[in-house]
Amino acid sequence: MESQQQINQLAASAPVQLELVHLFDKIRAVKAFVFDVDGVLTNNDLLVTEAGELLRTMNVRDGQAIKWAIRAGYPVGIITGGRSEGAKKRLTDLGVEEYYSGIHDKWVAFQSFLQRTNTLVSEVCYMGDDLPDLPVLRKVVLSCCPTDATPEALDICDYVSPLAGGRGCVRDIIEKVMKLQEKWPEY
Repeated sequence: MESQQQINQLAASAPVQLELVHLFDKIRAVKAFVFDVDGVLTNNDLLVTEAGELLRTMNVRDGQAIKWAIRAGYPVGIITGGRSEGAKKRLTDLGVEEYYSGIHDKWVAFQSFLQRTNTLVSEVCYMGDDLPDLPVLRKVVLSCCPTDATPEALDICDYVSPLAGGRGCVRDIIEKVMKLQEKWPEY
């Protein structure tokens, strides 16, 4: 009787242990990062000026983590439906070379990123927060979203950051990947 109880306890705990091993394996496989802008690198709010300009805010620590990832040799890409010249300038100033804006079909742009960076889909961490991100989130090795993503994104992601979009979720996943791979900078 006691051995059956032990078997039941092992069976109950096995999926949790396997899932953790699975997540760590996915994190270890990451060789590149791709991010959405609105709702991931920004908080989804737009400030509309009287002249009609749209202003966004970005987290400085997210930017620092992107710089560290690029310095460590990770290709970093941006795929966004928006067309913000300010966001483009900010991210290219950080060193992002693969910037795709005004994109309606993110899977097509993602395939271009893979070709241009000589990266496999099985090596990419993608973070998105909304419906247009789902086709890519379903196919990458590590799918991520901020805690305030849409229910559809939350349901399919391997990792949900405890941080909201524009509030450090990008730094959160980059730091986890780089620390597990022993590439996080030390000061």
